[in-house]
Amino acid sequence: MSFLHPEFLYYMLPPLFILFGLLLTQKETQAHFFSKEVMDKLRVSANTLTLKARNALFLMIGFFIIIALAQPVIDDGKVMVKAKSADIMIALDISDSMLAEDVYPNRLELAKQKALTLLLKFPDERIGIMAFAKNSYLVSPLSFDTSAVSFLLTQLDTTSITQKGTDFLSILDVFSKSQKSEGEKYLLIFSDGGDSKDFSDEIALAKKSNIVVFILGVGTVKGAPIKLKDGSFIKLHDEILVSTLNENISELATSSGGVYIQNTTSTSDIEAMLREIKSISKEKELKSEEIHKFIPLFYYPVGMALFLLLIATSSMSKRVEVQLPSVFMLFAFMFASVDARAGILDFMDLNEAKEAYKSEDYEKSAKLYEKYAESSKKGEGYFNAANSLYKQKKFKEAVESYEKATFDDKSLRAKNFSNMGNAQAKGQNLQKAVESYEKALKIEEDKDTRENLEEVKKLLKKQKKDSKKSDKQNDKKDKKKDDKSESKDGDKDSDKKDKSKEDEDSSKSKKSKDKEQNKDDMKSKKEKDSDAKDKKSEDAKSEEEKKEQLEKLDKDDEKKSSKEQSKAPNLSKEKMSDAEEAKWIDQLNLQKNTYLYKLGEQKPMKETSNEKPW
Repeated sequence: MSFLHPEFLYYMLPPLFILFGLLLTQKETQAHFFSKEVMDKLRVSANTLTLKARNALFLMIGFFIIIALAQPVIDDGKVMVKAKSADIMIALDISDSMLAEDVYPNRLELAKQKALTLLLKFPDERIGIMAFAKNSYLVSPLSFDTSAVSFLLTQLDTTSITQKGTDFLSILDVFSKSQKSEGEKYLLIFSDGGDSKDFSDEIALAKKSNIVVFILGVGTVKGAPIKLKDGSFIKLHDEILVSTLNENISELATSSGGVYIQNTTSTSDIEAMLREIKSISKEKELKSEEIHKFIPLFYYPVGMALFLLLIATSSMSKRVEVQLPSVFMLFAFMFASVDARAGILDFMDLNEAKEAYKSEDYEKSAKLYEKYAESSKKGEGYFNAANSLYKQKKFKEAVESYEKATFDDKSLRAKNFSNMGNAQAKGQNLQKAVESYEKALKIEEDKDTRENLEEVKKLLKKQKKDSKKSDKQNDKKDKKKDDKSESKDGDKDSDKKDKSKEDEDSSKSKKSKDKEQNKDDMKSKKEKDSDAKDKKSEDAKSEEEKKEQLEKLDKDDEKKSSKEQSKAPNLSKEKMSDAEEAKWIDQLNLQKNTYLYKLGEQKPMKETSNEKPW
């Protein structure tokens, strides 16, 4: 056995023994005034510890505490500890083409989110960050500090580099020079692929420098225009450019021994990339150290000190007989007339109900929750039963169960009213649903409840409009029916008056009746035709109004766009020469305060008519 911190023994044990030695040899204050015989007669005999005995116990307690502080251990041999890492460098494309919004919110923000996910999944690997466009810049060297790397990654945007373009040869060259190791180097690129169709030079450089390239393609094949901060789009020869995902970049990844994966809206792409990197990459040994392994023993003296402290602070007096109630009385108190609302084994039913709900057996879970609610009279039981009924689409029963649920907690009451509103809305009782949502929002504000309330109000307005239209149509039909009935009543009166004439001349009356029937038929046909014409006219009017509104909106949009174009600066009028532009870029690189460190050499600017301005 040995001590990891023996200094505690050297500097604390001698003062402890000296202090308690003085305490043990010191006489009591009464002994200075009375003799021992007198003190024995005056002192009440009790079975308790004396002052010297207590002091001796406290001395032992202090001794064991100092032993524990010295950390006694047993040597358990030596262990070799090795630090390994795959050393992955992330290269992020921050050219203007990464501002395209064919993925949400745009390509650059999605790439940063994917890179942050990779940092969370690889906490034990050294990871660095590089940014590139026309030239390459070091953002963070290889580091185990993922929080610092994540912070620097989130600060990157397209304004971090003034010189536009996408040069994969530059990033490969800079990465090969920055990594001095002779083994394989791993580079993970987040990019839309640029515009190049031939990557033979990049592939040759990657093989020569022993670089394994992994590429996550960010964007879509359909593509999207590049929207700038002022709302305008990047143009070339007065035409809006559409940036698409260049899938030819996959040749660089596959030819260098890496993997190419196209982005998805979920995390499945980055998870697949992580699996591929783990399977292909080889971890390098960074540092190895041999350390001693010990078996700690400090808890034994600590336990002993606690035991002695318990004895020293107890009175240790004589025991007094205490009359305890019999075992039968205890059982009587436990199981006699106890008004217990919940059963002792209710937790088993609740677990069964929860499992049934998870397995989508809502009928069983509803029965179990209703049984628990009736026995316990608790709001949670009615609430859970109502949720199960809601899942079965028994909305009326669910509303009744929600009404029985009562809670003291505000948030639970608000949630109960919100769920009640959902059930009422599903049951087509929209007005009651609005009242329930408003009650929930009065107790506690909730975004989902507020959105549900607005949707239900919209439905109510639509119902009112539809009901008004149907009432108008019914009124029109009733008026037409009244007109028909009046005409028929007039015919009946004339028939009654002309009975005598019909007896005299039956042939004439038959002819007149036939003519009247023909007239009524013609009238009904005309009325039907007029109704159809009214409906067609109404539809035509509504279509004309819609067209007028759309034309107004188009005119407003044209005015706004013309104003924005007039406000935008005309950059195409003035152009700098190549030498002036190179000097300007050099001054920016020297004077700008930034965390980007330029690694590549400045390349001469060449302007061509077909070069795209990103």
